[in-house]
Amino acid sequence: MKLLSKEGFSYKFDPYECSRCDGNCCIGESGYIWIVPSEMVKLAFFLNIEVEELKKIYLRKIGYKYSIKEKHIDEKNFACVFFDLDKKQCLVYEARPKQCISFPFWDYFKNRVNEVVKECPAIKV
Repeated sequence: MKLLSKEGFSYKFDPYECSRCDGNCCIGESGYIWIVPSEMVKLAFFLNIEVEELKKIYLRKIGYKYSIKEKHIDEKNFACVFFDLDKKQCLVYEARPKQCISFPFWDYFKNRVNEVVKECPAIKV
């Protein structure tokens, strides 16, 4: 078992635990899944569509930035449009944006360890 760590974070992450999770990092309160132009190109290529089509179908513009759309699951829960709720997995894993790749090592969680532990069963304190 190889635990991942990052300087400045008091916890470690076991990526093999993801298979036992229900996709907590992809489901929850509505939020933003930021994606930059280079990631849009990579994702569009992966989906075999043009970037403009990707923007129309899968992204929403927030000011001058873009976020991946979400699907409404129930009153309080949303999921990334690319998260398969039945299989509990990302449909674009190989082309997911940096925000997804860097989870759970987000600056937001540096001082909120209890919060990330509650959200992610792969966290080891």
